[in-house]
Amino acid sequence: MSLVPKREYVVLLFGDVIIFVISLWGTLGLRYLGIPSPDLFWLHLVPFSILFAAWVVVFFLAGLYGRHTRLFRSRLAATILYTQIVNMVIAALFFFSIPAFGLAPKTILLLYLIVSFVLIFFWRVGIYPHVRSRRRLKGVLIASGPDAQALALEVASDARYPFAFEYVIDTAHAASHEVIQQACRVAEEDDVTFLVVDLSDKAISAALPIIYDAAFHKHQFALLDATALYQEVFEREPLSLINYEWVLGNVSTSRVYDILKRVIDILCATLGALVSLIFYPFIILAIKLDDGGEILIVQQRVGRYQKPIRIFKFRSMSGNDEGKYDDSGKSKLKVTRVGYWLRLLRLDEFPQLWNVIRGDLSLVGPRPELPALAAQYSARIPYYNARYLIAPGLTGWAQVRHDRDPHHGTDMVETKMKLSYDLYYLAHRSLLLDVFILLQTVRIFVTARGS
Repeated sequence: MSLVPKREYVVLLFGDVIIFVISLWGTLGLRYLGIPSPDLFWLHLVPFSILFAAWVVVFFLAGLYGRHTRLFRSRLAATILYTQIVNMVIAALFFFSIPAFGLAPKTILLLYLIVSFVLIFFWRVGIYPHVRSRRRLKGVLIASGPDAQALALEVASDARYPFAFEYVIDTAHAASHEVIQQACRVAEEDDVTFLVVDLSDKAISAALPIIYDAAFHKHQFALLDATALYQEVFEREPLSLINYEWVLGNVSTSRVYDILKRVIDILCATLGALVSLIFYPFIILAIKLDDGGEILIVQQRVGRYQKPIRIFKFRSMSGNDEGKYDDSGKSKLKVTRVGYWLRLLRLDEFPQLWNVIRGDLSLVGPRPELPALAAQYSARIPYYNARYLIAPGLTGWAQVRHDRDPHHGTDMVETKMKLSYDLYYLAHRSLLLDVFILLQTVRIFVTARGS
């Protein structure tokens, strides 16, 4: 039983395509001040259908088919406007480069930008929330720790979830008999249809026979692992709810996946490295004109199985950051003027494509850490060394999902958050997830986020 339905993304996609078509029809009506004839509509629909496919990709890259959190919904209007502006630029280039359609719809594209923005926003904000079922399943959460509290708070504060917790029992502050009483209540109340528990919590063991009996007497009932539900809601791992058995049970993967991923790494990195050579003379000249310092830096990092690796980067700071900081936990090095732009455009990481070819890095994986910082994190953060079970990467799940990654400094809180995303990737890695991460990296590159 999954409490976080995936079909909502399909509904959003289908609705967007319908809005694209309706917007075209409405735009033609405004342009020619009348109901567009079938011939006129079909003349425009054929080339626009090709654009619709491209626009869906832009929507995907913008995160419009991702998890619609409260923060994302607060930015929804701006996101839709920006993506539609990009889509109109794509459309203008499309009609300019392919004159065979016989269209140069400058006025139509401007009208379409306005009409489509209004209709898509109305569909996403005004219609879609009412398309979903308003009935929320009632359940009980029995667990303890900060991640369990975060799960309860998230579900309680956002009505978009199709379920709610009728009761929340913190096993750290509840006696065993209270847990058993709550299990009995679940068994008796017909409207409580699911129970979310921390299966590793000893307080749950005594209540399991009652929960087992309830499963055979209720019309609809499900027992869910709190860890699994937390993954679905936050797309990361709850560090306070997992243990070493969980880590060891999620490190295996198929040999076929490893081979295919390595082949893709070599092919893509080789192509990228060769193309990036075009930019090398300009980057080298800019660095030299800026401060006359070193062009490349070589950094020691921790690779797979904690083996040391050496990665190459264009220098973007006043020196080479080795991860050895003072009591403030921050580097005294400064980003140079050219380095700022190299980082903004991610040009400083071009040489690391050669590391991917060599096998030191993968395209997708946890961020390779400096040895000095890795030693601190390994000593103070449980399960941190699990990151070394797979090859580090140029980009990764933590990099595209976590905006507050500590750069050139130590930060235990944010590193723990980053680790929760790394462990999620460890447990769910696949070629499909790798492709998704690479596409999201393109979006971050274009928007210069997190630089």
